Amino acid sequence: MADRPLIYVLNGPNLNLLGTREPAIYGHDTLDDIAGRLEDQALELGVEVDVRQSNHEGHLVDWLHEAHARGAKAVIINPAAYTHTSVALLDAVKAISVPVIELHLSNPNQRESFRHHSFVGQAATATIAGFGPMGYALALQAAVWL
Repeated sequence: MADRPLIYVLNGPNLNLLGTREPAIYGHDTLDDIAGRLEDQALELGVEVDVRQSNHEGHLVDWLHEAHARGAKAVIINPAAYTHTSVALLDAVKAISVPVIELHLSNPNQRESFRHHSFVGQAATATIAGFGPMGYALALQAAVWL
């Protein structure tokens, strides 16, 4: 599988609770459901996905650095709450040469005002938001074309 381009899919805090956490906002799919569909889609698109989740900011920073070091084709990141708070993630995205797609299940601009600002979005190549779990599929298609 090393011959297929690698795309990292990174997920931030509380996304391990998808399916049970505020389903009216985030839907009923679990992160495992989404990851399974992404792996199937990746096979069809001729790429490999590495799907990860952490509630710890430093892990996400390390994984962004790792994606760069491994020569990943792209990173899809749902930084969750770190979107609005993490200068560390902003700096990590700026520090790597790998294209980064910021992803959100909901549309942050339709939610509380503190969610309207994205540090990650300041450096991301693109942002996909508001499509629910389908946003991951859209982001993977976009990543293949970067």
